[in-house]
Amino acid sequence: MNDKTAPDDALAPLRQQIDELDQQLIDLLNERARVVVEVGHIKNSGQTDTPIYAPDREQQVLAKIRKRNQGPLPNSCIEAIWRELMSGSFALERPLRVGYLGPQGTFSHLAARRKFGASIEYDNLVGISSVFEEVHRGHIDLGVVPIENSTEGAVGDTLDSFLTYSGTDVNVCAEILLGIHHNLLANCPLNEIKRVYSHPQPLAQCRNWLSSQLPNAERITAASTSKAAEIASREPGSAAISSKLAAELYNLKTLFENIEDNPSNTTRFFIIGKQYSRPTGDDKTSIMFTTEHAAGALSDVLNVFRDHGINLTHIDKRPSKRVNWEYYFFIDVQGHIKDDKVTKAIEDAKKHCLQINVLGAYPRARDVL
Repeated sequence: MNDKTAPDDALAPLRQQIDELDQQLIDLLNERARVVVEVGHIKNSGQTDTPIYAPDREQQVLAKIRKRNQGPLPNSCIEAIWRELMSGSFALERPLRVGYLGPQGTFSHLAARRKFGASIEYDNLVGISSVFEEVHRGHIDLGVVPIENSTEGAVGDTLDSFLTYSGTDVNVCAEILLGIHHNLLANCPLNEIKRVYSHPQPLAQCRNWLSSQLPNAERITAASTSKAAEIASREPGSAAISSKLAAELYNLKTLFENIEDNPSNTTRFFIIGKQYSRPTGDDKTSIMFTTEHAAGALSDVLNVFRDHGINLTHIDKRPSKRVNWEYYFFIDVQGHIKDDKVTKAIEDAKKHCLQINVLGAYPRARDVL
């Protein structure tokens, strides 16, 4: 009897200490929230031009908490707590509405949730162009769209949407790096799975694992990983390759995690809105341009940035769809549009371009979410 109760007696003062610390945390969080409400009043009154979501301020806050964190909690845990705290702050300042490529449970949805937390309003949209359109119309504050995958390359629909909306009020204001981890979801044991549903890309990215663990299961393509999860949730003997978020939404069990052949698979997303981010000292600027049909025209543009000492971190191209064999080029450069050398480089590049547009300037994403 004494042996069984002794551990509880030893834990009692520690549990009381935790309860007291929890109360202090709640008090401090609400004290912080009251300051946030005042910030919201100032922003909404027009006394400042700072938007509700300010990526530069977000970077500053996260950098400070990483520097101040002395453990034992890892930075990843502290950052997750602060992202939810900032999510609640958005709701206190003014309800923030974020659109993404739906349906619910897609990796775009997951990226939005990881970035903005659970306290804001989300709108799942039927296509990437719809995300751009809803930002342009002001129906949503921000949009989350995939721009490139480390395995599959650029997302053509997003680049095409920039062609349509360049020169409007739709700008890139932040970026997200999301680790893409595929999971086998089902409500039956592995040996009962006869069909595996998913989008063609995850099916290809998990080919080795499927061949090893489910060599006889039929592989069936679905419109999205979320649709695959929805089918698997109601069809006996079926499984889906999808996200853990989809498992939660469609009440599926995660049988196996991280079944992708390339464990470092990452997708970069853009956050689009109606403002640029202010400089942080560690930024990127995204630019779209087209050149004349002349020998060395592309090199002339790229050499301008080289001559100004500006590093290019990404380059891609898309057909204009207006004139045969006319292409638009997309580049990301290190630095902010307000940096003198970036401004001067763009002015010099204009001499070699038929058209050039700055798509946005934003803090460089440092961590994979």
